[in-house]
Amino acid sequence: MTTKLDPFAASPAVMKAWFAASMTISAGLEPSLIELVKIRASQINACANCINMHTAEARAQGETEQRIYLLSAWREAPCYTARERAALAWTDALTRLSEGHTQEAARAALEAEFTLEEQVNLTLMINVINGWNRIAVGFGLWIETPAKAAA
Repeated sequence: MTTKLDPFAASPAVMKAWFAASMTISAGLEPSLIELVKIRASQINACANCINMHTAEARAQGETEQRIYLLSAWREAPCYTARERAALAWTDALTRLSEGHTQEAARAALEAEFTLEEQVNLTLMINVINGWNRIAVGFGLWIETPAKAAA
């Protein structure tokens, strides 16, 4: 893949603010959950850059290969907690908004597992990763993961 445009070079101040907002929003929930959400949204959006980046970050935080590999079939896999399932259902519903209104059941699970503040934080995180997916796919970004770069 060849980068079509480097948004960090083209608009450094805005991209710096976008990155800072992303980091602030990420801090509102447990890191393992955030990485699962980022990977799942990136799978739905077919963002190879973000799948590559966030699977590496999840592994670095101790996530298992099994749970990473099973994310595309999370509904059928028994290895996710009720809280993780609620977050993944909410991720699917919000990432696939154009496919119809499927968020009612997802919202009920969300409300059962997350505080009001956490619901907002998770929703913002889903918006952030969907935004990063669109930036990466739209501009053909590929950021090598530190583990791969070191090798």
